[in-house]
Amino acid sequence: MLVLIGASASGKTEIAKILIKKHNYEKLVTYTTRDIRDTEIDGVDYHFISEKNFLKKKALKEFLETAVYNNTHYGSPIKGADINKVIIVDPKGANSIFKKNITDTVFILLETDILIRRVRMLNRGDKLIDVENRFKEDKKHFRRSRFKHLDYIVETSKHSLEELAEKINTLYYSHLEKK
Repeated sequence: MLVLIGASASGKTEIAKILIKKHNYEKLVTYTTRDIRDTEIDGVDYHFISEKNFLKKKALKEFLETAVYNNTHYGSPIKGADINKVIIVDPKGANSIFKKNITDTVFILLETDILIRRVRMLNRGDKLIDVENRFKEDKKHFRRSRFKHLDYIVETSKHSLEELAEKINTLYYSHLEKK
């Protein structure tokens, strides 16, 4: 499984989309208790479940990692965490997954210049106050010292998303061959 970690606007979601489209990766579909949005498809974007069912799955230890954001539960399933699956998590989630010691899992941190991240966030329509708040939160959460394990750190500022997807695909498979 490929675990991508990166601060806001580091390119992780777009890189994952390219890996899925061009390199036959599959998204590890996570669970959430939030309401489905009009543009989302259950089982594709997330598995949308009730809080009661989520807590039941958590009690049965069916998740690699869980998180709560804005009173909404999110969880990554153990089932399906296989080779060629890609998942995007925060540092806490990466550490939880690392503790599970899943075979053939590669952890990659994406680092991006703050000015590039700012431009990306503003270009996608984020409000300036939200951008500033994300930077404050990201500065706390994405320090390298917070990670129990990283296989690679990829600087994303000077490459296109397509180049980064190629590089990450190469890193992933060369790492698997070493094992």
